[in-house]
Amino acid sequence: MEQPVGELLRGWRHRRGLTQAGLADRAAVSARHVSSVETGRSVPSRPMVLRLSEHLGVPVHVRNQLLIAAGHAPIYPGRPAGDPELCRAYEALQQILRGHEPYPALALDRCWNLMLANDAVNVFLDDVAPALLKPPVNMMRLGLHPDGFASRVRNLGQVRAYLLPRLARQAARTGDPQLSALYEELLSYGVGGEQPGPPDPADIALPVRILHQGDELRFFSTITTFGAAFDIALDGVVVEAYFPADAETTRLLTRAG
Repeated sequence: MEQPVGELLRGWRHRRGLTQAGLADRAAVSARHVSSVETGRSVPSRPMVLRLSEHLGVPVHVRNQLLIAAGHAPIYPGRPAGDPELCRAYEALQQILRGHEPYPALALDRCWNLMLANDAVNVFLDDVAPALLKPPVNMMRLGLHPDGFASRVRNLGQVRAYLLPRLARQAARTGDPQLSALYEELLSYGVGGEQPGPPDPADIALPVRILHQGDELRFFSTITTFGAAFDIALDGVVVEAYFPADAETTRLLTRAG
């Protein structure tokens, strides 16, 4: 049985740590109206569902579910994979990734599954277990799984100490059961007692130190998000770009490129 829209909105309000008055203040509506919606005494209009969703930071794909629960038609399209508009969006993403070569860059969906990558990403994919490369390839899993490239990451403890809390916060913020399951899976891998070392004052961001063909490559990464996805398939998509963290990594990747 589907949950009423009021219960769904209440769940998102609790997830954000807001009172009814706090949400009402953000959305410029009365606290009484928020209470009426949550208890089912009032059915919210489509604009009201969208307004409350916006101020609760509800992901686009979930906003459609809220609209349906309130008796309204969904407004965010979910185009099939071969749709021309979606293909153009993927081409634009691919152009961004190619423009970052000879350094690695990849596009990921909201669950950290690999969508697109440039050729330089092979420095991470070499020598990983073939089973982990079967679609969908999850980069969180690939990076921390003992049969992924975790064995080649020289500062694995630091990387885990950064990624796991980040994933836990994302799972809590979105309420996505896939992310929660992924987090529990990654926790089960362990790191063999390795403890994260202190950060190097010279690093401007967490470095990733990885062995590749006998050389140690040092990277830091940036995440680019797109704030106005026009399709559910693009909701939550990020581009992760890796930059060389020292001159030797720059030299090796430039030569390889």
